[in-house]
Amino acid sequence: MLKDFKSFLLRGNVVDLAVAVVIGAAFGGVVKALIDDLIMPIVAAIIGKPDFSGLTFTINNSVFTYGAFINAVILFISVAAAVFFFVVQPVNKLNARYSKEPPPDPSIRKCPECLSDIPAEAKRCAFCTTQVVPIATS
Repeated sequence: MLKDFKSFLLRGNVVDLAVAVVIGAAFGGVVKALIDDLIMPIVAAIIGKPDFSGLTFTINNSVFTYGAFINAVILFISVAAAVFFFVVQPVNKLNARYSKEPPPDPSIRKCPECLSDIPAEAKRCAFCTTQVVPIATS
């Protein structure tokens, strides 16, 4: 039983998930600092109040604290924007820069009729039997 438990713990996806949780928690602190220290002061400069939790209205002795909802919406939009602009966009640009398509194989081409891969020197497509002009490869 201990051997099975050990193999479960050392499986790749369990370790990857643990690393992702730890990095996610650390990144959460960075995003929170970004929002608390940079974004909310900008919001406060524009609107005049960084904290909307005190905004309420009352109907029939029921108090509606809509300011907390506004804070949550601003926080959500700020976190989503921070993650998108500071994580997703740079990672996508890095992936696009470093992932290069392999050059096409000159000995293979597409059949003009069925778009199957056929040898460049073929006279007829093996899939749809369309006659094609052979391309000499050297």
